[in-house]
Amino acid sequence: MPKYYARTFLPWILLAVVSGLDDRAGAAAGLVAALALLGQDLRRGHRADSLILEISTSVFMAALTALAFAVPASPVLDYGASLAIGWLALTAWATLLLGRPFTAGIARRQVTAEIAATDVFRGINRVLTAVWAASFTVLAAALACVQHWTPDATALLVAVKVAGFTVPAVFTARYPEAARRRHLTRLGLPWAEAPATSQPEPSSR
Repeated sequence: MPKYYARTFLPWILLAVVSGLDDRAGAAAGLVAALALLGQDLRRGHRADSLILEISTSVFMAALTALAFAVPASPVLDYGASLAIGWLALTAWATLLLGRPFTAGIARRQVTAEIAATDVFRGINRVLTAVWAASFTVLAAALACVQHWTPDATALLVAVKVAGFTVPAVFTARYPEAARRRHLTRLGLPWAEAPATSQPEPSSR
């Protein structure tokens, strides 16, 4: 999963880094990376519900690139980082409200259809998506404040971004196993003896 998220956020990383030199180049770099990754995943046959972030990223990068080239002096571009994360927050909240948390589509790549149909699987992914959505929201607000009050504080911007992604990433790495452990305990099963890939029994559905 960490590898997946690192790959998925590559366009955003390129946008942040290259935009420090030129807004248009940063937006274009992010767009090229987003389309390349999306195309690669589609060729591999991944389902659309597992590519929500990739599709959303491509849409945002396309809009930002169009703005950067059409109105290069737009003050909106001064808030590129916060707008980008804000877009991710809206995407995450929307998938949660629609009952299709984006993390579920990603997790389905690694489990069977039977496991993906359990209440525990769905519950875990609602929590994970909510954490990512909340983290993106807080991060977008923090970045907007930094970009407004101290736009030249590059070190602070980087620190805020790192913190904003690290917290949900660590939670994502640890929470599923903890939730699985609690579920097995409620069923009276010794979680330590269960295989690493085991999931709740059909009775949990």
